[in-house]
Amino acid sequence: MIKLLKIEWLKIKSYTGFILLSSFFALGVVTSNYIVFMFKKNVLDKVKASELLFSGSPFDFDMVWKTVSYYSSYFLMLPALLLVILMSNEFSYKTHRQNIIDGWSRFEFLKVKLALALVFALASTLVVIMTALVFGATSGSPFSVNGFENIGYFLLKAVTYNMIAILISLLTKKSGVAIALFFIYTIFENGVSLLLFFLAVKLKKDNHLDLGNLGNYLPMNASDGLLTSPFEQFSGMARNIIPADNNKLVLACALIYIVIFYFWSKRKMMRSDL
Repeated sequence: MIKLLKIEWLKIKSYTGFILLSSFFALGVVTSNYIVFMFKKNVLDKVKASELLFSGSPFDFDMVWKTVSYYSSYFLMLPALLLVILMSNEFSYKTHRQNIIDGWSRFEFLKVKLALALVFALASTLVVIMTALVFGATSGSPFSVNGFENIGYFLLKAVTYNMIAILISLLTKKSGVAIALFFIYTIFENGVSLLLFFLAVKLKKDNHLDLGNLGNYLPMNASDGLLTSPFEQFSGMARNIIPADNNKLVLACALIYIVIFYFWSKRKMMRSDL
């Protein structure tokens, strides 16, 4: 596997898309959290109403893992988009066929792409950890790993997005179509998720039936739902109408979806024409 990953690295290390999207991701993570940091410092800290949101800072070490994971997760579309492009290019330029002619099995080809998806997810998570450490250190608060599970949720979301990217690439095999489908599906699922959230609110309000946020049981939103805003204290006043957070069930859904994406991708790769 290490040998195959080295071959993948030779393919992408000088690729402009890889350099640009990786740089944009790292820059987006740092910039988005810096904006929140400055907003808290220059706006919220100057009004008494901020006490409703925080007793301390969202970048204190007992909150920073949650804060940085949440805001950084909005940029996970970029590594997933990169995977769509890289995977689709293999089919567009027939390099996947050449790899198999050179002795790779179909499963080895898929396996190295899945490994690349995991590497991207781990690299993204490492950027988030480093960013959280820097912001936590600047807060002057004592070091704490309270809330570090949010880093795990971020990693799970990264893996989910990357697995969806690989599956869509295998299903379409065309870069433009895969990119369009990836964004269309993302928008569609978010729309459906919002409708399901309103349905869950209505069920709780009218029928006293709390099934949790139904939108969080969808493929992409399952991992999304585990990462919550550091400003969620503000929504505490509306807890009587907002559905409960069934984190264990949502986590189980997210893991099941990853398994489904894996076997679906494997089935497609093993049975499709080269």
